[in-house]
Amino acid sequence: MVECADGSLYTGITTDLARRLREHNSGATNAGAKYTRAKQPVTLVYHEPVDSRSAATRRELAIKSLKRNDKLKLLTPR
Repeated sequence: MVECADGSLYTGITTDLARRLREHNSGATNAGAKYTRAKQPVTLVYHEPVDSRSAATRRELAIKSLKRNDKLKLLTPR
């Protein structure tokens, strides 16, 4: 999950976290997500490893369905 310059949160999946973060911040129209292009820079605020792409997709959908306050709870150390 990244936090955009406007304070919004964006959730996605990737196999290469550093590359994806560079893409989100590159501003290129063929890289990053359309949502984050106008909200740069983005900062990585949360990530979690998973065993497979299907597990990553399920977790992404679960996180995206959370309300903002519940997403912010993921960011606090346990």
